[in-house]
Amino acid sequence: MKHYLAIDIGASSGRHIVGWIEGGELQTKEVYRFWNGMDELDGHLVWDTDRLFREVKEGIKAAFLEFPEIESLSIDTWGVDYVLLRGDTEVKPTYAYRDARMEESIPAVHSLIPFETLYERTGIMFNKFNTVYQLYRDKMDGRLEGVTDFLMIPEYLMYKLTGNKVKEFTNATTGAIINADTLEIDEYIWEALGLPACLKSEICQPGTLVGRLSQEVREEVGGDLDVVLCATHDTGSAVEAIEMSSDAPYISSGTWSLLGVKTSRAITDERSRLSGYSNEGGVGYNRYQKNITGMWIIQSLRYELCPDAGWDDIVNMARESGYSEIFDVNDEAFAAPKSMAGAIRDYLVACGCAAPVNPGDFFNAAYVSLADGYRVAIADLEQNTGKCYSEIYIVGGGAKNGYLNALTEKHTGKRVVALPIEATAIGNLSIQIKRNK
Repeated sequence: MKHYLAIDIGASSGRHIVGWIEGGELQTKEVYRFWNGMDELDGHLVWDTDRLFREVKEGIKAAFLEFPEIESLSIDTWGVDYVLLRGDTEVKPTYAYRDARMEESIPAVHSLIPFETLYERTGIMFNKFNTVYQLYRDKMDGRLEGVTDFLMIPEYLMYKLTGNKVKEFTNATTGAIINADTLEIDEYIWEALGLPACLKSEICQPGTLVGRLSQEVREEVGGDLDVVLCATHDTGSAVEAIEMSSDAPYISSGTWSLLGVKTSRAITDERSRLSGYSNEGGVGYNRYQKNITGMWIIQSLRYELCPDAGWDDIVNMARESGYSEIFDVNDEAFAAPKSMAGAIRDYLVACGCAAPVNPGDFFNAAYVSLADGYRVAIADLEQNTGKCYSEIYIVGGGAKNGYLNALTEKHTGKRVVALPIEATAIGNLSIQIKRNK
């Protein structure tokens, strides 16, 4: 029996999940889980890549202890963030996407390439953390001098395991540097911004072999296996796990909610741009989707208001609250506030609403507002694609929230099909299994 290892790392946690086919069905077992989060360093938000790599190795070691024979592993993470390298040396720090350092680089990029042109060429909606703005900020700060490579976070972790530097398609598409037609790094953007030519390496598809574990890693984790590319952008892997009965929209619900639909090609017209829809790479298809601030708001409220409360307790607090004012979950005020409760209170009061009073009020406002954000995004999706949808498939951590699912049905008028599965890990595993058939 062949076993495979999916390492799925999100902005708040990581997990190692072993999968295998038994009785014609995919079976999975979580063998390791660890906390993840951004650190604050000199006023900036950064990722501790050394700690991430240690956790990756500890999880592989745990997997080998329970499953001595594993065919392959792959790693997926969030998008847009990357590690700069000078040869084999990391250029530190590795900045996190929620850091505010792009305030100067965004207008600088748009002075050279208007956003309308960026969108037409890449199909990627504006986000201040897009890779293109991060890279240009690095150029402004002199961080690109002598740099030989930049690798997205999962690519970097797989390089540390194998010694091989391989770029993957779905993650590359997240940051507004890939041309929507050629599906390669956009030459015009690269030259207009004066980015180093040496950073333009080949983009490989999911299923590509990265290599075997290095000798040092083999000795540390107690085994060897193939390291391969999955859809290393976690949403790309999550969508691979969704078995749909129709060509329906999906929501990958986690720290972010990614709402979209599979299309055969990118849609980069003005209507799409104005409604904030992106075009990101899938495994043989385009993901036409919108980023909606998701469980990040609720996670932040929990940390601030009642860190010891369980998720069932939080849902019960929300249900019992009669407070249901709506705020725009995508407003910049909620990206990385010092106080999420304060940001919500200030926003609602400025809109003429009564202020939320207790934790239940804040949580209910967040759940209702998220469901209403889905309503707006679905309406735009139907207009942009010229199709009417009757159902929505929801995967990820948010799919387990029956209260939010009910609110989503109420606000969108669509039937919700909730698949409370480890969708990203399952998609990751599925790509590895298909490669071995």
